[in-house]
Amino acid sequence: MADHTDTPVKSIGRMATLLETLQQFDGAGVTELANELDVTKSTVYNHLTSLEQHGYVVHEGDDYYVGLGFLDHGEYARQRQIGYQLIRQKTREVAEETGELCQYMVEEHGLGVFLIRESGRQAVETRTRIGNRVHLNHVTAGKAFLAYAPDERVAEIVDKHGLPGKTENTITSTEALETELQAIRDRGYAVDKDEHLKGLYAIGVPIQYESGQPLGAMSVAGPANRINDEQRAEEIAQLLLEKANELQLTIKHSQS
Repeated sequence: MADHTDTPVKSIGRMATLLETLQQFDGAGVTELANELDVTKSTVYNHLTSLEQHGYVVHEGDDYYVGLGFLDHGEYARQRQIGYQLIRQKTREVAEETGELCQYMVEEHGLGVFLIRESGRQAVETRTRIGNRVHLNHVTAGKAFLAYAPDERVAEIVDKHGLPGKTENTITSTEALETELQAIRDRGYAVDKDEHLKGLYAIGVPIQYESGQPLGAMSVAGPANRINDEQRAEEIAQLLLEKANELQLTIKHSQS
């Protein structure tokens, strides 16, 4: 990130990179950020000062942190998603009925974004949080989404982001991905066996428009000893499919 005179577009890009780095570091000072981003300290300071004035960063001691100014934007963006309140209700129901972690994810810019997380009584804790962006081939919900997305959209996503590995079990080739997506379509749901996190298994289904294209995907995740049992997995899959069908019908009628 060379330090040249900023155009308005370059300045916005630089500010975005600064915020991403600030979050990644969980707070940092001007010198640390300048060294990491290869720009002058005055450039970093000017950006941070502007962001602080607008409530997007906070200054604590010698360090700056991402502020709560983004929370309003994020919640607005989340609630404008089609069927958000209905999907949140169904996600909570699945979490309560299974006792596990249930999440809802959508695709944006070729990555998966978690919008909803609901924890059942025995849900495992993961590092996933609302707003996390993940590669679609890493997670069950992402594979469920890809299985019902148009072929050209899948190709665009793979061309843009590739198929990076997360564990040794993650699908990283287009041939393996095509085989997996067909298997998902055949059975109606996706499964994840150690593909995102070691010891974590998951089952996911798409939430679809009337056209069949995916709106998003819902998944249930838990430790292998609970999710990998054949009968238990089938029960969870059928529950997810039932809730997905209810959602699809309700969303269809709400838009007609």
